[in-house]
Amino acid sequence: MARDRWATFDCYGTLIDWDGGIRRELARVFGDERADGQLERYHDVEPALQADGTRSYREVMTAAMRELAAPEEEADGLARSLPSWEAFPEVRASLEEVRSRGWKLAILSNTDRDFIDSSMQRIGVPFELAIVASEIGSYKPGHRHWERFFEETGASPEGHVHVAQSHFHDVVPATELGLRSVWINRLGEQGDPRPTRELPDLTGLAGTFDELVPV
Repeated sequence: MARDRWATFDCYGTLIDWDGGIRRELARVFGDERADGQLERYHDVEPALQADGTRSYREVMTAAMRELAAPEEEADGLARSLPSWEAFPEVRASLEEVRSRGWKLAILSNTDRDFIDSSMQRIGVPFELAIVASEIGSYKPGHRHWERFFEETGASPEGHVHVAQSHFHDVVPATELGLRSVWINRLGEQGDPRPTRELPDLTGLAGTFDELVPV
Protein backbone atom coordinates (compact mmCIF):
# COMPACT_ATOMS: atom_id res chain seq x y z
CA MET A 1 0.00 0.00 0.00
CA ALA A 2 1.32 3.47 -0.92
CA ARG A 3 1.98 5.72 2.05
CA ASP A 4 0.15 9.00 2.51
CA ARG A 5 2.15 12.05 1.51
CA TRP A 6 1.38 15.16 3.56
CA ALA A 7 2.26 18.79 2.97
CA THR A 8 1.74 21.31 5.76
CA PHE A 9 1.63 25.03 5.00
CA ASP A 10 1.88 28.27 6.85
CA CYS A 11 -0.93 30.48 5.56
CA TYR A 12 -0.19 34.19 6.00
CA GLY A 13 2.77 35.30 3.93
CA THR A 14 2.93 31.90 2.23
CA LEU A 15 -0.53 31.44 0.70
CA ILE A 16 -2.26 34.72 1.63
CA ASP A 17 -0.59 38.09 1.03
CA TRP A 18 -0.12 38.97 4.70
CA ASP A 19 2.22 41.94 4.31
CA GLY A 20 0.01 43.38 1.57
CA GLY A 21 -3.13 43.00 3.68
CA ILE A 22 -1.56 44.55 6.77
CA ARG A 23 0.05 47.40 4.83
CA ARG A 24 -3.24 48.37 3.16
CA GLU A 25 -4.92 48.62 6.53
CA LEU A 26 -2.01 50.56 8.05
CA ALA A 27 -2.11 52.96 5.10
CA ARG A 28 -5.84 53.48 5.65
CA VAL A 29 -5.37 54.21 9.36
CA PHE A 30 -2.02 56.06 9.40
CA GLY A 31 -1.64 57.32 5.81
CA ASP A 32 0.40 55.83 2.98
CA GLU A 33 3.54 57.78 3.84
CA ARG A 34 3.70 56.08 7.28
CA ALA A 35 2.55 52.62 6.23
CA ASP A 36 5.96 51.06 5.51
CA GLY A 37 7.44 52.24 8.80
CA GLN A 38 4.41 51.04 10.74
CA LEU A 39 4.61 47.67 8.98
CA GLU A 40 8.20 47.29 10.16
CA ARG A 41 7.09 48.16 13.69
CA TYR A 42 4.26 45.64 13.47
CA HIS A 43 6.81 42.90 12.63
CA ASP A 44 8.77 43.95 15.73
CA VAL A 45 5.91 44.02 18.23
CA GLU A 46 3.86 40.99 17.15
CA PRO A 47 6.20 38.17 18.33
CA ALA A 48 6.28 39.49 21.92
CA LEU A 49 2.48 39.65 21.99
CA GLN A 50 2.30 36.02 20.86
CA ALA A 51 5.03 34.70 23.14
CA ASP A 52 3.02 33.22 25.99
CA GLY A 53 0.28 31.80 23.75
CA THR A 54 -2.60 33.20 25.83
CA ARG A 55 -3.98 35.73 23.33
CA SER A 56 -6.13 34.88 20.33
CA TYR A 57 -4.74 36.24 17.08
CA ARG A 58 -7.56 38.77 17.01
CA GLU A 59 -6.31 40.00 20.39
CA VAL A 60 -2.70 40.02 19.16
CA MET A 61 -3.56 42.20 16.16
CA THR A 62 -5.65 44.55 18.26
CA ALA A 63 -2.92 44.91 20.88
CA ALA A 64 -0.36 45.50 18.12
CA MET A 65 -2.47 48.30 16.65
CA ARG A 66 -2.61 49.91 20.08
CA GLU A 67 1.20 49.61 20.30
CA LEU A 68 1.37 51.44 16.98
CA ALA A 69 -0.79 54.21 18.52
CA ALA A 70 -3.83 53.62 16.35
CA PRO A 71 -6.97 55.50 17.43
CA GLU A 72 -9.02 53.25 19.72
CA GLU A 73 -11.86 53.03 17.20
CA GLU A 74 -9.36 51.59 14.70
CA ALA A 75 -7.66 49.13 17.05
CA ASP A 76 -9.62 46.21 15.60
CA GLY A 77 -9.04 47.33 12.00
CA LEU A 78 -6.63 44.54 11.11
CA ALA A 79 -8.99 41.92 12.49
CA ARG A 80 -11.86 43.36 10.46
CA SER A 81 -9.82 43.42 7.28
CA LEU A 82 -8.11 40.02 7.46
CA PRO A 83 -10.95 37.97 5.87
CA SER A 84 -10.59 40.12 2.72
CA TRP A 85 -6.86 39.51 2.25
CA GLU A 86 -6.16 37.81 -1.10
CA ALA A 87 -4.12 34.73 -1.97
CA PHE A 88 -0.96 35.18 -4.01
CA PRO A 89 -1.69 34.72 -7.74
CA GLU A 90 0.03 31.34 -8.21
CA VAL A 91 -1.35 29.68 -5.09
CA ARG A 92 -4.56 28.06 -6.30
CA ALA A 93 -3.11 26.45 -9.42
CA SER A 94 -0.02 25.27 -7.55
CA LEU A 95 -2.05 23.65 -4.77
CA GLU A 96 -4.44 22.07 -7.26
CA GLU A 97 -1.45 20.46 -8.99
CA VAL A 98 -0.07 19.24 -5.66
CA ARG A 99 -3.43 17.66 -4.81
CA SER A 100 -3.68 16.07 -8.24
CA ARG A 101 -0.48 14.17 -7.46
CA GLY A 102 -2.06 12.64 -4.37
CA TRP A 103 -0.72 14.90 -1.63
CA LYS A 104 -2.86 15.68 1.42
CA LEU A 105 -2.78 19.29 2.58
CA ALA A 106 -2.92 20.89 6.03
CA ILE A 107 -2.45 24.41 7.37
CA LEU A 108 -0.48 25.22 10.54
CA SER A 109 -1.28 28.84 11.32
CA ASN A 110 -0.66 31.47 14.00
CA THR A 111 -4.26 32.60 13.82
CA ASP A 112 -7.88 31.90 14.84
CA ARG A 113 -10.44 29.47 13.42
CA ASP A 114 -12.74 32.07 11.86
CA PHE A 115 -9.83 33.79 10.12
CA ILE A 116 -8.40 30.59 8.67
CA ASP A 117 -11.84 29.45 7.49
CA SER A 118 -12.27 32.73 5.59
CA SER A 119 -8.79 32.48 4.09
CA MET A 120 -9.26 28.85 2.99
CA GLN A 121 -12.40 29.93 1.15
CA ARG A 122 -10.37 32.61 -0.66
CA ILE A 123 -7.68 30.08 -1.58
CA GLY A 124 -10.37 27.82 -3.04
CA VAL A 125 -8.55 24.49 -2.63
CA PRO A 126 -9.56 21.83 -0.07
CA PHE A 127 -7.38 21.14 2.96
CA GLU A 128 -7.70 18.04 5.10
CA LEU A 129 -7.30 20.06 8.30
CA ALA A 130 -6.10 23.35 9.76
CA ILE A 131 -4.45 23.76 13.16
CA VAL A 132 -4.62 27.27 14.61
CA ALA A 133 -2.72 28.89 17.46
CA SER A 134 -5.71 30.04 19.49
CA GLU A 135 -6.99 26.46 19.84
CA ILE A 136 -3.70 24.94 21.00
CA GLY A 137 -2.41 27.81 23.18
CA SER A 138 0.84 28.09 21.26
CA TYR A 139 2.29 30.20 18.47
CA LYS A 140 5.06 29.16 16.09
CA PRO A 141 8.07 29.03 16.35
CA GLY A 142 6.91 26.80 19.20
CA HIS A 143 6.63 23.14 18.17
CA ARG A 144 3.04 22.47 19.24
CA HIS A 145 1.49 22.95 15.77
CA TRP A 146 3.58 20.10 14.35
CA GLU A 147 3.05 17.91 17.39
CA ARG A 148 -0.72 18.32 17.09
CA PHE A 149 -0.58 17.68 13.33
CA PHE A 150 1.18 14.35 13.76
CA GLU A 151 -1.11 13.41 16.66
CA GLU A 152 -4.25 14.11 14.63
CA THR A 153 -3.17 12.57 11.33
CA GLY A 154 -0.81 9.76 12.24
CA ALA A 155 1.32 11.03 9.33
CA SER A 156 4.84 9.74 8.93
CA PRO A 157 7.61 12.34 9.07
CA GLU A 158 9.24 10.48 6.16
CA GLY A 159 6.22 11.33 3.98
CA HIS A 160 5.86 14.94 5.12
CA VAL A 161 7.10 18.36 3.91
CA HIS A 162 6.46 21.74 5.56
CA VAL A 163 6.14 24.88 3.40
CA ALA A 164 6.39 28.47 4.63
CA GLN A 165 7.58 31.99 3.93
CA SER A 166 8.76 32.80 7.46
CA HIS A 167 12.23 31.54 8.28
CA PHE A 168 11.88 32.47 11.97
CA HIS A 169 8.39 31.04 12.56
CA ASP A 170 8.60 27.92 10.37
CA VAL A 171 11.93 26.94 8.82
CA VAL A 172 13.81 27.09 12.13
CA PRO A 173 11.36 24.94 14.14
CA ALA A 174 10.86 22.48 11.27
CA THR A 175 14.63 22.04 11.15
CA GLU A 176 14.76 21.60 14.93
CA LEU A 177 12.16 18.83 14.57
CA GLY A 178 14.13 17.09 11.81
CA LEU A 179 11.47 17.78 9.17
CA ARG A 180 11.87 18.62 5.49
CA SER A 181 11.06 22.24 4.72
CA VAL A 182 10.50 24.31 1.59
CA TRP A 183 11.18 28.00 2.17
CA ILE A 184 9.00 30.21 -0.04
CA ASN A 185 11.47 33.07 0.02
CA ARG A 186 9.36 35.79 -1.61
CA LEU A 187 11.53 38.59 -0.20
CA GLY A 188 14.96 37.21 -1.11
CA GLU A 189 16.02 36.97 2.54
CA GLN A 190 19.00 35.17 4.07
CA GLY A 191 18.58 32.68 6.88
CA ASP A 192 20.36 29.96 8.80
CA PRO A 193 19.66 27.05 9.15
CA ARG A 194 19.04 26.39 5.50
CA PRO A 195 15.76 24.79 4.43
CA THR A 196 15.68 21.52 2.51
CA ARG A 197 14.62 23.46 -0.59
CA GLU A 198 14.09 27.14 -1.41
CA LEU A 199 11.69 28.61 -4.00
CA PRO A 200 10.71 32.23 -4.82
CA ASP A 201 6.99 31.31 -4.85
CA LEU A 202 4.77 28.23 -5.11
CA THR A 203 5.27 27.78 -8.86
CA GLY A 204 6.83 24.35 -9.42
CA LEU A 205 6.08 23.21 -5.87
CA ALA A 206 4.55 19.89 -6.97
CA GLY A 207 7.74 18.85 -8.74
CA THR A 208 9.79 19.81 -5.70
CA PHE A 209 7.52 17.71 -3.48
CA ASP A 210 7.86 14.68 -5.73
CA GLU A 211 11.66 15.00 -5.61
CA LEU A 212 11.61 15.15 -1.82
CA VAL A 213 9.10 12.34 -1.27
CA PRO A 214 8.89 10.10 -4.35
CA VAL A 215 5.78 7.97 -4.83
